[in-house]
Amino acid sequence: MDESQVVESLAALAHPLRLRIFRCLVVAGPDGMTPGVMAEQLQAPNTTLSFHLKELTRSGLVTQERASRNLVYRAAFDHMGSLLGFLTQNCCEGAACEVTDASCKSC
Repeated sequence: MDESQVVESLAALAHPLRLRIFRCLVVAGPDGMTPGVMAEQLQAPNTTLSFHLKELTRSGLVTQERASRNLVYRAAFDHMGSLLGFLTQNCCEGAACEVTDASCKSC
């Protein structure tokens, strides 16, 4: 992942509703969600939700797939992993990383 992709992804997440949408899709997992279900859960108007889903999709953080008559949106976990990898690439100044799953109390 290059720096411009990182900036675009972070910019997409720098809006409260887009961040809530992305987190909602992360929780939904690989099954994803339709816009109608998201609008109900997030209490967001459909037109507003559509605009923000477009921005998240353009940034690569969200994918869109047509399933019959519905659109299904999913968090792009590979893109999210690349973004997190870029952000933490040198987290321990080149030494072995001191953060482990066991030390993460919120995981």
